[in-house]
Amino acid sequence: MYMRYVWLIAGLLLSISVSAQNSGKNIALEDVFKKGVFRVKSVPGFNAMADGKRYTQLNSEGSKQKIETYDLASGKKGETLFDNSVNKAGNTSIDIDDYSFSKDEQKLLLLSESQNIYRRSVLHTVYVYDIKSKTVQKVSDDKVLHAELSPDGTKIAYVRDNNLYYKDLNTNQEVAVTTDGKKNSIINGNCDWVYEEEFEFTQAYQWSRDGSYLAYYRFDESAVKEYTMVKFDNLYPTQYVYKYPKAGEANSIIQIKVYNLNSKQTVNTDIGDETDIYIPRIKWTQANDKLCIYRMNRLQNKLELLLADAKTGTTENIYTEENKYYVQVDDGNLQFLPDGTSFIFNSEKSGYNHLYRWDWKSKKMTTLTEGKFDVEGITGIDNNAKLLYYTAAEASAMDRQLYVVGWDGKNRKQLTTESGMHTIVPCEGYQYFLDKYSSLNTPPIARLLDANGKVVRTLEDNSALKEKMKEYDLGKLSMTKVKGANGVDLNAYMITPPNFDEKKKYPVLMFQYSGPGSQQVLDKFPLQYYFWHQMLAQKGYIIVCADGTGTGMRGQEFKKKTYLELGKLESDDQIAVAKYLGTLPYVDKSRIGIWGWSYGGFMSAICIMKGADVFKSAVAVAPVTNWRFYDNIYTERYMRTPQENPKGYDDNAPEKMAPNLKGKFLLIHGTGDDNVHFQNSIMLSEALIQNNKEFDSEYYPNKAHGISGGNTTYHLFNRVTNFILANL
Repeated sequence: MYMRYVWLIAGLLLSISVSAQNSGKNIALEDVFKKGVFRVKSVPGFNAMADGKRYTQLNSEGSKQKIETYDLASGKKGETLFDNSVNKAGNTSIDIDDYSFSKDEQKLLLLSESQNIYRRSVLHTVYVYDIKSKTVQKVSDDKVLHAELSPDGTKIAYVRDNNLYYKDLNTNQEVAVTTDGKKNSIINGNCDWVYEEEFEFTQAYQWSRDGSYLAYYRFDESAVKEYTMVKFDNLYPTQYVYKYPKAGEANSIIQIKVYNLNSKQTVNTDIGDETDIYIPRIKWTQANDKLCIYRMNRLQNKLELLLADAKTGTTENIYTEENKYYVQVDDGNLQFLPDGTSFIFNSEKSGYNHLYRWDWKSKKMTTLTEGKFDVEGITGIDNNAKLLYYTAAEASAMDRQLYVVGWDGKNRKQLTTESGMHTIVPCEGYQYFLDKYSSLNTPPIARLLDANGKVVRTLEDNSALKEKMKEYDLGKLSMTKVKGANGVDLNAYMITPPNFDEKKKYPVLMFQYSGPGSQQVLDKFPLQYYFWHQMLAQKGYIIVCADGTGTGMRGQEFKKKTYLELGKLESDDQIAVAKYLGTLPYVDKSRIGIWGWSYGGFMSAICIMKGADVFKSAVAVAPVTNWRFYDNIYTERYMRTPQENPKGYDDNAPEKMAPNLKGKFLLIHGTGDDNVHFQNSIMLSEALIQNNKEFDSEYYPNKAHGISGGNTTYHLFNRVTNFILANL
């Protein structure tokens, strides 16, 4: 305890010393995590309308909320579509969390009183507002999931208590599409936990294009094993029990069903006799009665697209793709074209992620993009002009630009020019695009582009943030390259302290995430934890982040090289980077630390044990400590099952490396983490205790994977900051 106070005093003196040399302010922890001093502004509630000329925005003033229209080109305010102080549900003023339009834009779907279940599942009280009649209709007395208006705006579907319903808005009659829903047993129209987390969608039903059918998932999770979390919320703690399939364990059995609203009949689609499979997506084609079902094997290295007849449930295979590692399924990167026989999709079959057009009738494949770079994804498809808009990392893995190309693969054109990160939202009709642009040292700018990429006007430039940053002495942030364990150049960034002096020796704190396909090193602003890292730089630390083997946008072989051995090559790279940094004349090689969260926590835990002579200290927040403890969809995609690959699991598990710990180690976890279970840190703690290893730990009662809420985030980063000051 005495030594900790010595280090804290030393850190305080260092902070005072830096402050004395600089004319600007030093960043306080409260500035970052309490006061919101460096808050980045975006464009609130931007929703382009069907005419391609207007957008709507939710504006708030106290408890009053209005949904108002604006002209896209000029920004001039138009009419007020909804005013919650006037347009009420009886005597109830609706507090709007989110909203959407019916296809004809005559009705507004209003979501209120949001209540999170898991990361992506949110219950709402739901209302429908008729813009013409100015009437408000409450959809259900209970909160529901996934409310969505039918294409003609006459009905609304939703999920309640694991069953799928729809309501006729003209008659106010509710129809139960399913009745067998049961907690921890049968789910209709909503995802089970592992699908929501790993296939990244929650609404497990879709309206057909004309609204005559509802296609939906039925999950039978009765054979999936249960996980129990203790909630410390009463005199006697309660238990929360839910289905969580760990690596190698049984999954839900899936059925894809189609309900006919006219006949009130349901058919089962033919997805084959094998039940140990995944259905990562369903998608209606341009035809009203044709549904595409993605069927993937348990190993996730074979994807088949089945075309189902909504009337009969019969299917035909229209495309198959296999990969020696795994097939990545991305949301939105398969779009059917109006000819009824072709679609545009992405594939890594060339070694890089590119876009293709496949006609399943003529068996013709058209290459739309090619080269030694990865396409990020489809931005939009203009059916009238037969154009495809997409973003890609063509200039570098750290860059994103907007491009357009014809459906025949010709006349490709780059629409954005500034190097950096362009996040694009197309407006209806493709006359305009919202471009959220930033670069390494340029705060985000939201601007409207025309179809040629020319800036029409700026919606938000974050000028207030730019001026605020001038008040502080910030360290220099720059891109660099560092060598990985196998000699490959790794993309990296470095923040050096203000008044950096190459003749002095500085401690280094490394940050990383390192998960498959992820990226932390990007030409964007702000980088993750940027202002907290700047605070540490002001206290005399160099911050370094390197994207190692397995990270994204550098082709399939670089990303998938970690297959079957998660943690091995990634940690080899981080250790190699630390050793390289130790050779730099301005780095104190005896004071190199590393930290990370989730997969990054897994990595920092490995590094402090595997690189025991390289790292002085490490912080692992919410880490996986053995992939045997994690869910099967994510884990088996990269590792196969523990039964097939026991060595891959155990040789790279921090839990098994506990005897090697030498440095200072801080382990942090939330006890209510439904994703990376608290069990991970408990098991690692037990291994460290049995090997007589001293370590620090911090647990956060009832907190989920993000460990947030109230004072929690501030407390966590205060704890980590003090640990770094005392031990690095």
